[in-house]
Amino acid sequence: IALCNVADCVHCRVSQPCRENRTEWLCSSSSRGEDLWVREGKILNPEKLFFDEKGSADVQLDCKGCILAPGFIDVQINGGFGVDFSLATDDFRSGIDLVGQKILSHGVTSFCPTLVTSPPSVYHQILPQIRIRNGGAHGAGILGAHLEGPFISKEKKGAHPEHCIRTFEENAFQDLLATYGSLDCIRIVTLAPEIKRSSEVIQELTKRGICVSLGHSVANLSQAEEAVQHGATFITHLFNAMLPFHHRDPGIVGLLTSDKIPAGRRVFYGMISDGIHTNPAALRIAHRAHPKGMVLVTDAIAGMGLAPGRHTLGQQVVEIDGLNTYIAGTKTLSGSVATMDTCVRHFLEATGCSIETALEAASLHPAQLLGIEDRKGTLNYDSDADFLMLDDSLHVQATYIAGEEVWRRDALGM
Repeated sequence: IALCNVADCVHCRVSQPCRENRTEWLCSSSSRGEDLWVREGKILNPEKLFFDEKGSADVQLDCKGCILAPGFIDVQINGGFGVDFSLATDDFRSGIDLVGQKILSHGVTSFCPTLVTSPPSVYHQILPQIRIRNGGAHGAGILGAHLEGPFISKEKKGAHPEHCIRTFEENAFQDLLATYGSLDCIRIVTLAPEIKRSSEVIQELTKRGICVSLGHSVANLSQAEEAVQHGATFITHLFNAMLPFHHRDPGIVGLLTSDKIPAGRRVFYGMISDGIHTNPAALRIAHRAHPKGMVLVTDAIAGMGLAPGRHTLGQQVVEIDGLNTYIAGTKTLSGSVATMDTCVRHFLEATGCSIETALEAASLHPAQLLGIEDRKGTLNYDSDADFLMLDDSLHVQATYIAGEEVWRRDALGM
């Protein structure tokens, strides 16, 4: 019995955890699928159980024809449900807990709370309150913060407040440390690679295991390639807040097919697949050019999950008009109100890709980007038992973290 990764996503049945420390789950085969076994929060290779321990599953649960897939990982989410991660408040922790709990229903089992360009005082107040933690019934796991700015281009600031944008001073890395206050909980930093002294910063961040992403930038292709050669591995919301593709100098977009990427290195790129930020044709172009690099992100703001109206995005006021979000009084897009499961379904429809490919873009690829594919983003043996039950239209029916059911659609009848 084997269910290896998202590419083997099958129609199955799954179990409930048993008593004490012998947590075992069994996903009993239907005519179309295989079995998924879970014990003590990990996906289990049943051969050891069968042949060495002479054991069997304690509890079985029928998935009733659902698809099993790894939990989604959102590496760029600014907030949601009235909570703005870039707004310094005394109850910030309760806000991040609320978002973590709410996104379970959309299949997100791990996320990177994202802060947009802010004054140093905001970073100093908020970042100490972000704790890397495992997910569970309390909500999705926190993988570390994504700091989008303030070292970005004013020309491509998007919804970021211009008065907070910074360049690097003489001692660039120390300047970054002084701005953020601490790197303890930081997982991703988005910066513009054309800024003077950025190479030094990219190298120092990479040494510390922090992912560097290129975005909000007017960099040309050679500047982007140099940044990758120094350690950058990600592109923040491809096509948005960067120079448009040009056939003589494709800019950051050109990294998708560059022949100057170091051997053994893969460049990933975020895509806001909400039907607003990127035309379906552009989504198809990116996917066909570099399918193994696509990482779906929501770029969700505080207004996600709420009615249209006025909300915040850090220092800015934004307005929600249908599925569009704008800086108040302008037509400048300012994040998204799409949920991750919606992005997955839109990506599937827009590109005509396989279900496995669509699911990988929201699970396996972000895990690979962060270097955690040994435990997240797959259904491999010994990986964390963070997985979803989906119907054939990829609507989430139930969400599990470490083998525990943390959300279930009532209509599922289980």
